[in-house]
Amino acid sequence: MIPGAFDYHRPSSLADAVKLMGSLGDDATILAGGHSLIPMMKLRMATPEHLVDLGGLGELRRIEVNGSAVSIGAMVTQAQVIASTPLAAAVPILMETSTQIADPQVRNLGTIGGNVANGDPGNDMPAVMQALDATYVLSGPNGAREVKAREFYSGSYATARAPGEILSAIRIIAPPAGHGYTYEKQKRKIGDYATAAAAVILTMSGGRCTAASIALTNVGETALWAREAGAALVGTPVDDQAIKAAVAAAKAIATPSADGRGPIDFRLQVTGVMVRRAIEKARSRAR
Repeated sequence: MIPGAFDYHRPSSLADAVKLMGSLGDDATILAGGHSLIPMMKLRMATPEHLVDLGGLGELRRIEVNGSAVSIGAMVTQAQVIASTPLAAAVPILMETSTQIADPQVRNLGTIGGNVANGDPGNDMPAVMQALDATYVLSGPNGAREVKAREFYSGSYATARAPGEILSAIRIIAPPAGHGYTYEKQKRKIGDYATAAAAVILTMSGGRCTAASIALTNVGETALWAREAGAALVGTPVDDQAIKAAVAAAKAIATPSADGRGPIDFRLQVTGVMVRRAIEKARSRAR
């Protein structure tokens, strides 16, 4: 189908973009990579009167790694995430996750900010950001404010972003050197959303887990941070008993719906399998 009529705006700076969003109000919609928005516009599920394209904002295409402090501009593409050696060294789970998003054509245009900002429970990065305890920078008419990824999502396509605000950057404190990590995703085919997926970050010392964080994709109305699942690993050697407890805790908060990816019981089973695989791989990578 053909989208409805709209006015197109391409600001040259973040300040101009924020000003535009403030003046245009609820009739304006932000365009990042466009992979979520454009199909919805073609189906007339989204009918913005004004489209504010952030593609010209070079200031939002920067990746900065200073020690453990990592800052990623919202318009950084998935392909840039994959290609960044400093980012891969500091937060390797980001590169691993980006390689599992859709296909190279999509990754060359799709942005990390777009992936986390719209509240789609099927997107991959929101769970990873929650596992990393990332912080989102929201730029608006009253300046910039920060919101934790774990507090950003309130429902399907519902977030803490206020009208007129633009998610401009993501800030992460990199996990310690030698941490274990992985993003395990089961999907029907290339380009599909996950049937279920799990992000795991953990650290080991003296043969025991000293910190663990687990998050889930596409098994609820939002990405889910599985606090109790991570806690089940801490203080243990991450043996089978601990992993079983973590899997049970993760499945306990999952509320998948029946859809083309399978019935509820199947998707819950896949959730458990992904969590187990992710924990085992993260443990094998931890030093």
